[in-house]
Amino acid sequence: MSAPAPSTLAIVDAEPLPRQEEVLTDAALAFVAELHRQFTPRRNELLARRGERRAEIARTSTLDFLPETAAVRADDSWKVAPAPAALNDRRVEITGPTDRKMTINALNSGAKVWLADFEDASAPTWENVVLGQLNLTDAYERRIDFTDPKSGKSYALKSADELATVVMRPRGWHLEERHLQVDGVSVPGALVDFGLYFFHNAQRLIDLGKGPYFYLPKTESHLEARLWNDIFVFAQDYVGIPQGTVRATVLIETITAAYEMEEILYELRDHAAGLNAGRWDYLFSIVKNFRDGGAKFVLPDRNAVTMTAPFMRAYTELLVRTCHKRGAHAIGGMAAFIPSRRDAEVNKVAFEKVKADKDREANDGFDGSWVAHPDLVPIALASFDAVLGEKPNQKDRLREDVSVAPGDLIAIDSLDASPTYDGLRNAVAVGIRYIEAWLRGLGAVAIFNLMEDAATAEISRSQIWQWINADVVFENGEHATADLARKVAAEELAAIRAEIGEETFASGKWQQAHDLLLQVSLDQDYADFLTLPAYEQLR
Repeated sequence: MSAPAPSTLAIVDAEPLPRQEEVLTDAALAFVAELHRQFTPRRNELLARRGERRAEIARTSTLDFLPETAAVRADDSWKVAPAPAALNDRRVEITGPTDRKMTINALNSGAKVWLADFEDASAPTWENVVLGQLNLTDAYERRIDFTDPKSGKSYALKSADELATVVMRPRGWHLEERHLQVDGVSVPGALVDFGLYFFHNAQRLIDLGKGPYFYLPKTESHLEARLWNDIFVFAQDYVGIPQGTVRATVLIETITAAYEMEEILYELRDHAAGLNAGRWDYLFSIVKNFRDGGAKFVLPDRNAVTMTAPFMRAYTELLVRTCHKRGAHAIGGMAAFIPSRRDAEVNKVAFEKVKADKDREANDGFDGSWVAHPDLVPIALASFDAVLGEKPNQKDRLREDVSVAPGDLIAIDSLDASPTYDGLRNAVAVGIRYIEAWLRGLGAVAIFNLMEDAATAEISRSQIWQWINADVVFENGEHATADLARKVAAEELAAIRAEIGEETFASGKWQQAHDLLLQVSLDQDYADFLTLPAYEQLR
């Protein structure tokens, strides 16, 4: 008896979109369905393992380098595959969602790389998921343009040799795509984003002299990197392109991954392009994992935790040393400032801070860094040009002077700062404003002159949660309590209503955002990711 035909992938509860048939072809959906069948069971096992690891950290309040992978770390003979030409010089990378205007502006920005984001800078509405794919394909085919309906300004691509190289970021492993299901089971968002992009564009990108390049978010272990590597091997065979064509840069934005950097590169060594040092997600991960660890793990206001904090220095210096030891690029963190069109003094102060940040990264040995706005590209370029000159990177700087002990990475109490009442108010204000925009389908949002994404909301609600559960006393004598958080949130909501007016307030999702922020900040049962309950409300 012949085996039953494999179940097909169904589009569920989704309004048809213009040109969606170009993305959701039968062949592309069959590929995504096969990815789901082959790899979702392992993904589910690895998500369960995250929970087990978290429970172990709760029991011990510590982390260490893995004894079972000591041989990988001790073996000096292995390196990652050499970088392809299109990814050899990454001195400035711009990040942003894949809407039509951003696609053109990012490609034209003068940055070497554009992180085309389906993850934290994109709320995963069906429209964003599908049309974002379409925008990238249109850009590769040079059939993309955009006219702003408000200003009438038109946007078009520069010549091919002036465009940034695209590195696409799919969603993290924890998120489902509810609109695509096999036998009633939702496909992981990561497999949807990766699968559609890879299937449609792998050969197209090779023809352009580039390739299918990816940023891998929220990775928590080398076993998760191994899963991605197996997916790459399968996908390259499936469409018939050479093994090693895919390249992946892994974001080290979880505290557990920081203890497995070499192992992560080892698992991906035929496909690895580098590691990146995030910030807000990294701090969120520390709070999440060490939330039972007592006062020594309590973080101060997020803006007080700069990259010069001792435990953050340990993390970034270890990342540079690890990458260069293994022949990989080390990519620095985000400059999130959004220039003001009205306040030259705000710009002057912010530009000086961005320059100092990028100068530090370049001098520490990073090969490139991130910015959130095209106006910051020249500043970051100047910092890296001053160190690199004509060289594409500084992977020859091995940073053998760096020595990081396991405890250095979690020495939160080495930071001389405490939570403040203003920090609580800022966390509430930014959290409400960001979540409201996210629920309307916007993932990258300018708030108080900073470009914020989902990691911002995560650190905001995590700090509120941590301060309340640690019974922090602020400098004004007030205790961090659920009642205080509710009071501040009510005041912020009233201030927003007064600021934007009744009509605009009523047409937004402000009360919903307020309620969701308080839910994930005050529930004793700490939600692993804010985006999980938020996705249930995203329509």
